[in-house]
Amino acid sequence: MYTGKTEKACCLCGNPKTETRLDLPPRAVPLLKHSEAIAWRDIVGEVSIYFCADDWTTVRDLVLETGMSPLPRCNVARASFDLREDFEALLNDVRDEPDHSELEAEMRREIEETLANRDDPYVEERDVVEARVRQWVFEDTAVDDDAGAEA
Repeated sequence: MYTGKTEKACCLCGNPKTETRLDLPPRAVPLLKHSEAIAWRDIVGEVSIYFCADDWTTVRDLVLETGMSPLPRCNVARASFDLREDFEALLNDVRDEPDHSELEAEMRREIEETLANRDDPYVEERDVVEARVRQWVFEDTAVDDDAGAEA
């Protein structure tokens, strides 16, 4: 029986003991390694990727110090997300294509708020890393929005 999203292993090395999770918009899936067969527009909700302690240190440095996205190295098979078909199988019902606009608008607001307040003591380093990665996802896929094409 379908039970929903579950925690996965580190998307970089496969270590089952993870420390940190990043939640990304569905449009991040094409930026992940081995994602060619996944229709990201059929994803319901956010996409979560997990990192072990060692890889999180590398990701944090890569994002904050080098200004590079870790996504091309993250294996999509280790990402956690729900596909529309999973819900259809569970409910024996056909659903419309998910509308990501509300989720993406909320993520864009969170990006702005986090990056504007990065020196706030309540904003964690993980939040800043997540905001930067999300920001790059939206920047890298902006052409798809304009053209109306699927990534």
